[in-house]
Amino acid sequence: MDERTRYFRRLKGLRSAARRWSVLGGGLTAATAVLTPYAGIGWADAIWAGSAGASVALAWWRFSDHRELAAQPAPPPPPPAIAGAKLAAAIERFPAGRTMLEEVRRQKNRYALRGSAITQAWDRLDRASSTLSALSGRLTGAGEGAVLEAAVAEEWLRDLGQRVASVERALPLAPPEQRANLTDSHTSLAAQFTEGVEAYERLVAAAASYVAEDGRPVTDGRHPAFAGLVDATDKLRGVAEGLSELKRPPAASI
Repeated sequence: MDERTRYFRRLKGLRSAARRWSVLGGGLTAATAVLTPYAGIGWADAIWAGSAGASVALAWWRFSDHRELAAQPAPPPPPPAIAGAKLAAAIERFPAGRTMLEEVRRQKNRYALRGSAITQAWDRLDRASSTLSALSGRLTGAGEGAVLEAAVAEEWLRDLGQRVASVERALPLAPPEQRANLTDSHTSLAAQFTEGVEAYERLVAAAASYVAEDGRPVTDGRHPAFAGLVDATDKLRGVAEGLSELKRPPAASI
């Protein structure tokens, strides 16, 4: 809820509360004025009078709060939300929808680089990023810091790739006297992007090695769960053979 909506909702609530307490206070005051002359002043009349006074006081406070809030300028309206953004936010609430939107964005960015000199390097970055996402859940300890560094590096590489593609599209539009300098800049940026992708791939390979070594047991080369699996298999086979012998009919005596 934005600040403007919250402001008007609170203003409406104070106005409604003031009206309710005014009606209640007026009713109690009228009842006190009518009933007191008939029965005299007793403890019941004191309750009526006290309730009427409290209701009138609360109504006055709510009207005061309403006037004070109404005197303040209302917050500016928020920028109009795009319908597509609302739909995307609703879809991203679900894991499958989030995956679908990520794939759509990836294809959109890939389409923006069509025909570029860094298209192959961009595809390698996509594959390396997907691989690291699959490994990130198993990168604990020192590996968590590597995941954060990889996220920063990937954001930089994708921005750099879009920059290279933009410069490349502008090359045919450059005047002849500026085209040579622009070409040199484009070549330098493309080389920097390719080197960055190679470094990112080396990081993913190191992460895979970390996950592999972290899962390797330190005993005889087999995980303890493997030995437990073999033992359970032998026990079940033994039980099955024993049941088979018990249920087998005895041999007929000659």
